[in-house]
Amino acid sequence: MRGGAVSEHVAHWRRNSFATWLFTPAVSGWYPKKAPQEARPVPLLGEPWPGVPARGRGASDRADACWLPIAKGLTPQGLRHTHRTVMEDLGTEKVLMDDRMGHIDGSLSARYAHVTPCMRKRLMLGLTEQWEAALSARLLICPESPVGVLNDLLRPRHQGR
Repeated sequence: MRGGAVSEHVAHWRRNSFATWLFTPAVSGWYPKKAPQEARPVPLLGEPWPGVPARGRGASDRADACWLPIAKGLTPQGLRHTHRTVMEDLGTEKVLMDDRMGHIDGSLSARYAHVTPCMRKRLMLGLTEQWEAALSARLLICPESPVGVLNDLLRPRHQGR
């Protein structure tokens, strides 16, 4: 369901719908050009915070804000490249990286390599350490956030200082 809280489990977005209505607007602040409409800013209804994209006829007239870009030029493929690079930096075994990326390695050596629970645990520990470091860095910028989820993550860190 677009533009609101989901009260029930629904099917995954199709790739094109996800890119058009969520990913591209979030990273660029703009809906992409799609005939007959030109590219346009994402109109928002400011409540509830952090806002809900206004949709339908007259959306721009009802909106009281617009999304700002968070990472202009980012693509889902770019996120995959980033995740692979992070795993490389953490020293993750190739068999686990291929598994996470959905790749199939047809080499003879790969035939005898298997992902183990210990491999997964090491990767999760490394990713968790990076996540914790990112939260600590964000806390130094400001101990609060108007985004509820982030604020809930920052609060215990700030109180633990």
